Amino acid sequence: MFVNRREFLNSAATAIAGGLGAARLLWAEDKANSAGGFNGFTVGVQSYTFRKFKLEPALKKIQELGLHYVEFYNGHVPLDAKPQTIGAVKKLCADYGIIPIAFGVEGFSNNHDANKRKFEFAKALGVKHLSADPDPDSFDSLDKLVDEYKISIAIHPHGPAGGGKLHRWYSAEVIMMAVKDHHPLIGTCLDTGHLIRAEQLGAKLDPAAEVRTMGPRNFGLHLKDHDNAKKTDVIYGKGALNIPEVLRALKEVKFKGYISIEYEANESDPSPDVKACVAILKDAAAKLG
Repeated sequence: MFVNRREFLNSAATAIAGGLGAARLLWAEDKANSAGGFNGFTVGVQSYTFRKFKLEPALKKIQELGLHYVEFYNGHVPLDAKPQTIGAVKKLCADYGIIPIAFGVEGFSNNHDANKRKFEFAKALGVKHLSADPDPDSFDSLDKLVDEYKISIAIHPHGPAGGGKLHRWYSAEVIMMAVKDHHPLIGTCLDTGHLIRAEQLGAKLDPAAEVRTMGPRNFGLHLKDHDNAKKTDVIYGKGALNIPEVLRALKEVKFKGYISIEYEANESDPSPDVKACVAILKDAAAKLG
């Protein structure tokens, strides 16, 4: 097959840009790991926190928080993004010293081809985890895909799901019952805010105990505090969340996944509150020993 000069140069430029982007992301990851500050925990932001901002302003705000990891949601990086777009996203992340580590929350069904396309996307983006809301009949497909791609499926609880009912994956106990006989790369991305919200429907769940229930199947954590009386996310310590106890539980289970700070309140200007959360989390991690 022959290509004309323009096609060849465009292909070469894309390959070079992709290679440089990957190299710069590796450099950013080294920098992030050496920066530390969270007692060995990998801490970033769920980009949904900055859903009112376009991609580059959102990355700039994450950088201003002093964080180096991001869990993207599909409002910032669409699942149907072309390779050139994904390459541009990775380059932009590298420019801001931020590493994409996870993506979600995404649904999965028993349609293996559709599931595989999401894993291909995750591989291209370079993430290690997919936070997920899988259908119960999707696990046979997911068993094959997590083994092939070595990308984890981290099931995410959503607390109250509307209509006076709890979400189908509302607790670690429910999730563990579903995944215990499946591939060890299928586990959870617990959401402490949604675990707290479950009490609105009578399910009193202790986030630290939920972490311990999942043990080595904890791959991610959406760390948020919530005030059930006001029905809003709040700065850590102003709601029901016990940050030190959650961190102790993560240490006990030898957690190697990612922590995404997620904040759904003050969507037009969440940075001041998130900055306060970062400081509280860093202080609690330092005191953990």
